[in-house]
Amino acid sequence: MQGDAARPAQAAGWIRSELYFAVGNEDGSDTVDEGKWRDFLDREVTPRFPDGLTVLDGYGQWRFKDQGRLVRQRCKVLVVLHEDSAGQRNDIEAIRLAWKRASGHESVLWARQAVEVSF
Repeated sequence: MQGDAARPAQAAGWIRSELYFAVGNEDGSDTVDEGKWRDFLDREVTPRFPDGLTVLDGYGQWRFKDQGRLVRQRCKVLVVLHEDSAGQRNDIEAIRLAWKRASGHESVLWARQAVEVSF
């Protein structure tokens, strides 16, 4: 297989990061419309990960730790495959902080795992 520095044929030392963004409660409150979501992607995510990303629509639930209240929510799941570097981890953290500032939400779940990639 042939590859290049940006798209290696095979590479180790990469991470699959998944970020979970709440965009609306089951009762219809706290809704982020598609336009606001796309604006956030264009402004905060794409400049940090211009080579590609995946967004999935999801549905889940979250229990507020202090209140014990369960909230069912629609969410966006952002999947980014990236090199495991301090710079890329800082980019992920900047995206999380930007969403919390923009939305007023208290958290953005970040799940990550090592992956081997091939392009």
